[in-house]
Amino acid sequence: MFEHTLSLMIFLPIAAGLILLLTPAGKGIARVTGIAISMAALILGVDVFTKFKPVGELQFTEFIPWFPHVGINYSLGVDGISLFILLAASVLLPLVFLLFTTKEKGYYANLLIVQGAMAGAVCAADIILFYIFWEIMLLPVFFMLGLYGGEKKIAATLKITIYTIAGSLLMLAAIIYLGVAYHSQFGEWNFAISKLTQLDLNGGVATLAFIGFMIAFAIKIPLFPFHTWLPDAYTEAPTATTFVLSAIMAKIGVYAVIRMVVPVFDEDFARFALLLSLSGVFGMMYCGIAAIAQNDIKRMFAFSSASHMGIIALGVFTCNVQGLTGSVYQIIAHATSTGVLFLFAGIIEDRMQTRKIEALGGIAYHAPVFALYFAIALLASVGLPGTSGFIGEFLIILGAVKFSPFIGILAGTTLIIGVCYMLWMFQRVFFEKDNELTVTFKDLTLKEGICFLPVVLLIIVMGLYPQPFIEKIEPAAQIQLAHLADTQHVQVADSVNAQDHGHLLELNK
Repeated sequence: MFEHTLSLMIFLPIAAGLILLLTPAGKGIARVTGIAISMAALILGVDVFTKFKPVGELQFTEFIPWFPHVGINYSLGVDGISLFILLAASVLLPLVFLLFTTKEKGYYANLLIVQGAMAGAVCAADIILFYIFWEIMLLPVFFMLGLYGGEKKIAATLKITIYTIAGSLLMLAAIIYLGVAYHSQFGEWNFAISKLTQLDLNGGVATLAFIGFMIAFAIKIPLFPFHTWLPDAYTEAPTATTFVLSAIMAKIGVYAVIRMVVPVFDEDFARFALLLSLSGVFGMMYCGIAAIAQNDIKRMFAFSSASHMGIIALGVFTCNVQGLTGSVYQIIAHATSTGVLFLFAGIIEDRMQTRKIEALGGIAYHAPVFALYFAIALLASVGLPGTSGFIGEFLIILGAVKFSPFIGILAGTTLIIGVCYMLWMFQRVFFEKDNELTVTFKDLTLKEGICFLPVVLLIIVMGLYPQPFIEKIEPAAQIQLAHLADTQHVQVADSVNAQDHGHLLELNK
């Protein structure tokens, strides 16, 4: 459609957001601008998806020399992995502007800026460019949570900011190490991610750099035990901010592990894969159990989201194509299910002025369309066959069993926890006896129903016909794991050689 489609998807929202902040426009104009820009990004995103070819290399590439003397360039591109995060953001962000009509101008402006920054992070093919967009993502969230959040917004804002800045500093130190290592090995400066995969990294400093990257990304995902900022931030943030954090930003943490850690630090990743897998499974279990105890529906979804991010991360740590393909598939499945559930929780709060599960009941009797949409998103979240959540979780469990039968069985069993608390919540909120509060609950308006309908249909289509999506993911997944497979083969060969050497010594004796 356009020669610089990716740049338009990045800078059109950022420029619109900055203009809104710098001009005396009212909140009505800000919302209309947000709708127009997000719809334009949606059209561009769909165009990228339809024209994307199922091959492994980057497509829609853009390259402009920026600081060539130090190897830093404006370089963009998408493959089958980044494509789906870009698509999820393009499809879901218009919902926020269409559904929530009472926010301030600054709120809509920050949403536009964060949308552009997220697109930049997943399209960046240069690690310095990725880091810049990664940092820009934090600023709008800081303002949206700190200015428009709940009663405990200051504490929640400080916690997420401290966590994220600490992780970012570790990542910056690791990026500098990679640049110096590349200059040392090849005699030139280069920060292109594809070039950094050629590095031969070993030794204690390389392991420290690997740990620095993993901590930064584990905080964003969040991965146990770096998840403690999440319940407060998700609960206190306005609904749209929670939606952005859960549906898109957390996925960028997983994407960063796939894009940068797996191919660059292949030896360290293979060495720590089992430990990381256990962390993912334990996070699933811990956050799932914590969700059962929640009476605040939004806080319950926060723990549920953290639990589901554990299984998405597990698919990456299995080090095989099935697990990685399942993780990427589950990224968009989780974004469309749990992300939409957060929006539904916001609708309940706006209309009932409460998020307490015990104060609700009987909503299905008064809002059958809302109950139906809610049920479809919920069933996708728990992985019901026929929904998008089943395909991703099945592939991840398959990859986990291939990686370690114990890990696979434990992860599969842990998924049952999610079914328990989700169905229990749905039964109490929608099918128990109504009360004076819920008897006034109004069903979705025609506009709201039309807004949610494409996402609900996407959940069903992805569950019934996943092949068009999977065929775009697998080639990129195979390329990302190619270095890791070579590392594992070398490790196996070294092990076999060591055994043969031992046998020869015994024979000589």
